[in-house]
Amino acid sequence: MNSQTAQLDDLRLVALPSAIKCTELFVRFSLTEWSLPNLYDEAANVARQLVGAVVERTDSSAPGFVTVRLRLSGNCLVVEVEDDQLAHIHDDAPVVEGYPTGAVPLDGRGKLVWCEVPLPDGVTAAQVRLPRRDERRTQLVPEPAPGETATPDPGVVDRILVSLQKREW
Repeated sequence: MNSQTAQLDDLRLVALPSAIKCTELFVRFSLTEWSLPNLYDEAANVARQLVGAVVERTDSSAPGFVTVRLRLSGNCLVVEVEDDQLAHIHDDAPVVEGYPTGAVPLDGRGKLVWCEVPLPDGVTAAQVRLPRRDERRTQLVPEPAPGETATPDPGVVDRILVSLQKREW
């Protein structure tokens, strides 16, 4: 694994069967934001298999947590799955056909399993177009003076009323 990370996104879930579908949606969202939709099928398949391996060995009456992490690193998308199942801390990484995988115990906290999905030919993590984040548009509203009551901004109220009038119920 290349340790130079250009972008990272993660999601923590309860290790139940619903985590598999949530993982798929998370992968789709992240790769869409990173302008890598052509990796969706591969990455979703890898992530489903890794999370599925954790869910399979989870006691559904007392499930733990699973963290799914996507990292752009070097010339790969690294899919990482971290679980808190101490009983399986020394198990090998699940085999994902065609992709390198690995597993590392996490000092009494569980295990981290990873799998590398190659980026498209000629693309490195540093070249991936990442989402632009605009400045927050929220304006600070002055606090009312002691003894005064706060009232809504008339402009905001007008915009809400106009929007409601245009909407067909």
